[in-house]
Amino acid sequence: MHGEAPKGGFGRHRKIMPFEPGSIEALREASRQKAVAFNQHVLGYGARAEAEWAAAGVRPPDLAAMRKYRLERIRAELRRRDYAGALLYDPVNIRYATDSTNMQLWVAHNPTRHCFVATDGPVVLFDYFSCEHLSDHAGVVDEVRPAVSWMYLYSGELTEQKVRRWGAGIADLVAEHGGDNRRIAVDHINPDGVEELARRGITVGNGEAVMENARLIKSQDEILAMRRAIVACEAAMGEMEAALKPGISENELWAELHRGNIARGGEWIETRLLSSGPRTNPWFQECSSRIIEEGDLVAFDTDLIGPYGFCADLSRTWLCGDGWPTNEQRDLFRIAADQIAHNTDLMRPGMNFRDLVERSAVPPNDCFPARYGVLYHGVGLADEYPTLPHASDWTDDTPDGVLQPGMVLCAESYIGRLGGHEGVKIEEQILITDTGNEKLSAYPLDARLLGG
Repeated sequence: MHGEAPKGGFGRHRKIMPFEPGSIEALREASRQKAVAFNQHVLGYGARAEAEWAAAGVRPPDLAAMRKYRLERIRAELRRRDYAGALLYDPVNIRYATDSTNMQLWVAHNPTRHCFVATDGPVVLFDYFSCEHLSDHAGVVDEVRPAVSWMYLYSGELTEQKVRRWGAGIADLVAEHGGDNRRIAVDHINPDGVEELARRGITVGNGEAVMENARLIKSQDEILAMRRAIVACEAAMGEMEAALKPGISENELWAELHRGNIARGGEWIETRLLSSGPRTNPWFQECSSRIIEEGDLVAFDTDLIGPYGFCADLSRTWLCGDGWPTNEQRDLFRIAADQIAHNTDLMRPGMNFRDLVERSAVPPNDCFPARYGVLYHGVGLADEYPTLPHASDWTDDTPDGVLQPGMVLCAESYIGRLGGHEGVKIEEQILITDTGNEKLSAYPLDARLLGG
């Protein structure tokens, strides 16, 4: 199917099927089948990505098994919390439930796509106009309906009428598949929708809790997909590092990571966290037009959604140019590298979150005020639960828990002296295994900054 026109379709050299009265449905079905055959997720990720994955020894995931596993995880959470189903608007949650995509960033802030997962019943995807073909490849969507979007862009001052029509469709699904249960979990929804569902006797619960817990433990196929996303990300990082020369702007350097990600079938990058020289302290300066100079530290956080929709969340700090670092640059880097190494070693199944942070290495006193906001956070299709702060930042409303095999977390470090000139950012992606942990990220640290 790779690059070939589907049989019976309308390839480059085929005549267009004549339009005749009564042929609309036949044309519509032929068009849908052609679109399915050329769906990006069916075509795959291309020769470059496949060659890199083969060289890294990462076999392909069983996507059918992965999709089944995810639905089972969602439904187990729904049953545990006594919900009739889940109504999902977050495109990352929809991706988890259906393994289908549609204008991911656009629908993240324009609610024109949602999905209903019945606890005992079908998966019904409400998609954008004329987009029925986008989920046919996955084999887990039972029905596609046109989404009723009641955001102001479409409904204006008639929003209330649109909400009523939307609510009727959701209520019908709950009545048909929920039995006497009128409770559903919803991840993101405006107050109008909550009020309309309540008017129809439907109670809305916390869909984020359902989905974050479903996504918490990764299957072996999900780990394979994540490994592939990391391999692709690190290949793009290599191209980025090769482009790092004095005279390039931060924006131009960051564009290399975007280019490399997209070229390998990746999807988007969530932030623009790259800075150089004096802009590395304090952290969280997004990339700019600043020209990177010889001897600058360049620090970045990939925050990258790559192939298969998986996140590769890695941070590195490089030295620009052919020279050697200053003692201060080396000291900052060594503190960060040692913190990551110590904290990674602690990550084992059965470890309580609170115990983990209590035993974790933290920045020295002159760097602690400028510390990164968290020591660890979960990662999967995006940054995920849990988020673990420094012990000094733990409060009564910080949730505790236990590390379990199949969880993936990132270990974070930012080291910069308060009021200092530069800072160092390092982050690694870690799988919790049955016996300890495995570092999934493999991109080497800058040997000159390590003192090698």
